[in-house]
Amino acid sequence: MKLTKRQKETLKKIDVTKEYDLKTGVSELKKAAKAKFDESVDVAVRLGVDPKHADQVVRGTVSLPHGTGKTVRVLVIAKPDKQDEAREAGADHVGFEDYVKKIQEGWTDIDVIIAAPDTMSELGKIGKILGPRGLMPNPKSGTVTPNIGQAVKDVKAGKIDFRVDKSGIVHSIVGKISFDENKLTENITAFLDTIIKLKPAASKGTYVKSITLSTTMGPGIKIDRSHSSKAAA
Repeated sequence: MKLTKRQKETLKKIDVTKEYDLKTGVSELKKAAKAKFDESVDVAVRLGVDPKHADQVVRGTVSLPHGTGKTVRVLVIAKPDKQDEAREAGADHVGFEDYVKKIQEGWTDIDVIIAAPDTMSELGKIGKILGPRGLMPNPKSGTVTPNIGQAVKDVKAGKIDFRVDKSGIVHSIVGKISFDENKLTENITAFLDTIIKLKPAASKGTYVKSITLSTTMGPGIKIDRSHSSKAAA
């Protein structure tokens, strides 16, 4: 792979083989960000689990203290009695059969779908469309709930859901490079601590195998995996 001039300059400043403590890693990440737009900051955590086994699947939600910095487009699927509540809470799109039909026709210009429980039988009909895009509402992530208004507010404020992929990696956006170092550090710590608390009983040996921070256009920076808790070892 041919590196650009900017990438070569960045790699001169960062030791990609070194593990940094979290604060130093965030500082180095900000120094290396040279893109002309506000890059997203992502974290990837490689876990010692086998997602093929249901009792080792790591899935959960976390409310980042300072949000993601990203404008989240929320669709609420609900019957008329819940629709005003959704609009007042800040949902971008609200409806029921009209949006089910729209999605069937190919529209998916949204980031999160929140659904009232009594609409799931209809949403199930378009599961093959929503599932592969990570849009299918799920009670475990708080996106199937009778408390529509609160769910919308939580998502808009920075609540994210995550799930380990088939390679045993959990990854998520945790902010923007324009955030100050303390805000990024607090967001990342909240994310990592949540993952550690979700350690499956069936997981043996090393649970957190590696933690890597990156920006949209930047290199990966390795973080000392024991920074957050002894449970990470």
